Amino acid sequence: MKIKYAFLDGTVTEVEVSDEIGAVIIDSRKAEHAQDERHRYHCYSYDAIDYEGEEYGACDEYAVEDDSAEQTARIREAFSHLTATQQRRLRLYANGKTLREIAAIEEASFQSVSESIEAGRKKFLKILRQTP
Repeated sequence: MKIKYAFLDGTVTEVEVSDEIGAVIIDSRKAEHAQDERHRYHCYSYDAIDYEGEEYGACDEYAVEDDSAEQTARIREAFSHLTATQQRRLRLYANGKTLREIAAIEEASFQSVSESIEAGRKKFLKILRQTP
């Protein structure tokens, strides 16, 4: 069995090995490829955490959310500044509908629904941040 080795400089070398060794090398390559694929989608391992230090440091960037009546009033106020279409589409999106499903429900194009939701989201966040 011939095994190919490709180097970073672009050269390729073939080495003749026995079938048993070739099978081990191929299995090893498959396992390595599978591991690379898992890391592409799950790039952070809980096994690698120290459970102390910078990974669990304080983050002052975001204020602590409170579920008070004042916070609810701020959210309602910011939401009321959106157009009726943006409100309706954001509600559907928040309830788990996809952009394509919303477009089908409203008989609108995917692009217009996407732009409307994105504009509504930006406007909502801008107003919410301005509200004291």
